[in-house]
Amino acid sequence: MAYIEMRDSTKRYHMGSTTITANDNVSFTIDRGELAIILGASGAGKSTVLNILGGMDTNTSGQVIIDGKDISGYTPKQLTAYRRTDIGFVFQFYNLVANLTARENVELASQIVSDAQDADSALADVGLSDRADNFPAQLSGGEQQRVAIARAVAKNPKILLCDEPTGALDYNTGKQVLRILQDMSRKKGATVVIVTHNSAIAPIADRVIRMHDGRVSSVETNSHPMDIEELEW
Repeated sequence: MAYIEMRDSTKRYHMGSTTITANDNVSFTIDRGELAIILGASGAGKSTVLNILGGMDTNTSGQVIIDGKDISGYTPKQLTAYRRTDIGFVFQFYNLVANLTARENVELASQIVSDAQDADSALADVGLSDRADNFPAQLSGGEQQRVAIARAVAKNPKILLCDEPTGALDYNTGKQVLRILQDMSRKKGATVVIVTHNSAIAPIADRVIRMHDGRVSSVETNSHPMDIEELEW
């Protein structure tokens, strides 16, 4: 059984008398431990999928099955618990607390879940042991994104959801961040879902879900995903 499964998931928004369909019968599966990329242009509906997978939004119809449980029927209280314990979020903009050090930002995870990773260990995993006492303003964009990843991973989430995680980074720094995310899947067994418009990074994924106009246009699996070091774009 798939670890993540969307079955005919539809999301509609109502603005006055206008109905906007952001997702239209979206169906796909992702296996445990995979690095999956949801690919599409702006407006394709991919961020809506991510928000629904992360329990930040709910679908209008269809099923969203995570580890055997259909979260589409969850109450707001259940969704809050799901977000707290099961999901790690990494966004394009780092959302670090400016007056906390890198270590203290990562330690926020321990206030959310009871079995959080040690902050120094999480920072070491993203190559930032020597920057633990620095504040966000003293860090580069890539370093801030790595702190954000460490904070998300320190929760020991079942799923790591990443929305355009390299969108604000230069080429080389973006590759460093993708290397960390690929390692989280390959070496730590994390299930990683990356939403992006950058089709050039698709070869690093175990599974590529392409979206267009609110629908899934194709799903491809890579039996031999490319190592990020070999990728050029």
